[in-house]
Amino acid sequence: MTTTKPNHIGRKIARIRELRGMKQETLAEQLGISQQSVSHIEQSETLDDAKLKEVAKVLGVTKEAIEAFSEEAAINFFNNFQDSSEGTFNNHCTFNPLDKVVELYERLVQAEKDKVVYLEELLKKK
Repeated sequence: MTTTKPNHIGRKIARIRELRGMKQETLAEQLGISQQSVSHIEQSETLDDAKLKEVAKVLGVTKEAIEAFSEEAAINFFNNFQDSSEGTFNNHCTFNPLDKVVELYERLVQAEKDKVVYLEELLKKK
């Protein structure tokens, strides 16, 4: 069994990326680097401050949050989470609603673009 050092910055970046449901390719694209470069970052024990801030911004966290991230603390948080509502159901949003709005908007724009292409093709046939 291999043990990773508790402050292995690359592993923390990988876990935060995974918890956010983001693929290496997506992170790479948003950073303007290759997927192999992201893989290299995630295998690195350390990262310079400027690059760490850049990665943090794309992941939607602070540089300090990455540095302080602890797998154990994250697991304990979820294991110890209790609903204090005593029987009433609370709907906790597990996604960013703004992300969903943007996603929907992008799909609508793409549908309109597809419709324009289709109509242009019809006009060409006449």
